[in-house]
Amino acid sequence: MTSHGPITRDLLQTFEDVRSRTFARLDGLTDAEYLWEPVAFCMTLRPAADGMFRADPRPAGEVRPAPFTTIGWRIWHIGADCLRGYGRFFGDDPQSDDRHLWPGTASEGVQELANDWSRFRNHVESLGDDRLLQPIGPIAGDYGHESYLLLASTRWTKPLTTVPNSASFVIYTFMAST
Repeated sequence: MTSHGPITRDLLQTFEDVRSRTFARLDGLTDAEYLWEPVAFCMTLRPAADGMFRADPRPAGEVRPAPFTTIGWRIWHIGADCLRGYGRFFGDDPQSDDRHLWPGTASEGVQELANDWSRFRNHVESLGDDRLLQPIGPIAGDYGHESYLLLASTRWTKPLTTVPNSASFVIYTFMAST
């Protein structure tokens, strides 16, 4: 077993707490719940002519109020848009030319999120305390002065602040608890 410094250890523990709560909430998610649109014009995952599902693109700029999203879209956003997207800061090559490509079923979408989560966690774990505290550098553009610790702590708490704010997920969570 690898011995981690206190920063890495605490960050990984926080990550595990967030991961376990997020996946507990997603356990048993059905395809109908995954793609349910509680209001008109939800951002969601849609089948394309080729039979593959793609996430609706985020609107440009600051949109208020933020659009409603389906659980499927929110899972895509956390997995592909955030966790996988930040792989570029660790030297990952994009896995696909189409970053909006995402599974159209709940079980496959949750598994894809788990894969992205694991990959991001492994990247962060590999940095160690010293590198976590250093700036990301030029690869992060305007955010190059920010630390990997900030990147990791922001990304790992995103599922707790993002998934429950999706109206459909709030309703799903309420329904599942009754």
